[in-house]
Amino acid sequence: MLGPMPGRVALLTPFAPPSVRGNAVTVARVARGLRARGVELRVWDLSVTPEAAVEAEVEASRPALVHAFHAWRVGPLALRLARRAELPLVVTLTGTDANLDLFDPERAPAVRRVLESAARLTVFHASIAERVAGALPDLRARIVVVPQAVSLARGERFDLSARWPLPPGRVLFVFPAGLREVKRPRLPLGPLDRVVARRPEVRLLYAGPILDPDEGDALLRALAARPWARHVGAVPHAQMASLLEQADVVLNCSRSEGGMANSILESLALGRAVLASDVEGNRSLVEDGVTGLLFRDEAELAANAERLAADPALRARLGAAGRALVLARYPEAREIDGYLDVYRRLVPVTA
Repeated sequence: MLGPMPGRVALLTPFAPPSVRGNAVTVARVARGLRARGVELRVWDLSVTPEAAVEAEVEASRPALVHAFHAWRVGPLALRLARRAELPLVVTLTGTDANLDLFDPERAPAVRRVLESAARLTVFHASIAERVAGALPDLRARIVVVPQAVSLARGERFDLSARWPLPPGRVLFVFPAGLREVKRPRLPLGPLDRVVARRPEVRLLYAGPILDPDEGDALLRALAARPWARHVGAVPHAQMASLLEQADVVLNCSRSEGGMANSILESLALGRAVLASDVEGNRSLVEDGVTGLLFRDEAELAANAERLAADPALRARLGAAGRALVLARYPEAREIDGYLDVYRRLVPVTA
């Protein structure tokens, strides 16, 4: 196990708890793990603190290193701070950074400037490292893969019966994600219409905040005519373990992911069967037929959803394999070791 790192770390994030967005979940877990290892660390949440205040507070804290979670949302400010104080900059790329912003005509120049100026770039999976290195080959040597981990509180119960009373024998699909276009929340409705016609015990629950008002409105309109599906809004992360444990199948319909979705990792850790879109980021965790099922189009989504609804033994087998995968490959200690190693190489211990 790596020892503590000297000096302070300034960690900048677009969102932190109580937000339930993926960035917030990841940053909270990483910050907690680093502090437990002796790292003196402070988190700045740019969704609640103005940039001017962040700049003043970071400068006053005199960190040894600046770490930005999200190249587009946080990177430009983090880069200014690092340059002004002549500090090393670490940037963790999210899925939006690597799959969208890096190639967006308007955002790409700023994102590339941040990445090219960083001392180290961390990504969650080798597939994202290859995507970034393919676009910016000179950065390959600075990219470090630090896989995500799972840390789920078990203390708070999600009272499903109070939010949505369900009939005995129900088969519950849960879609845990903030509602925005990249997550494609409306995609499963048509396929599951066909499944519900044959298996009326199937239910679909959406758990997550509305991040894109247009997408949220469109989903709520679509749900109005589907009594078998419901959106319950944002669920505190402390209740997510309880909610996922009440699911029979967890859905991920994302157009792209940043290597490892927290929702999939958490679902696998709890032994839930996962049905996910066949995209690079999801394939990092879901091996089709082994740790979950993948789908490429609506026909496959419907067929695999019906397989899972009809076969409790299949759900149990996939869930057990997923739990074993997470326990073997993605312990929390490995994630923290990864960030500590990055930090220590940039801020070495002096005698």
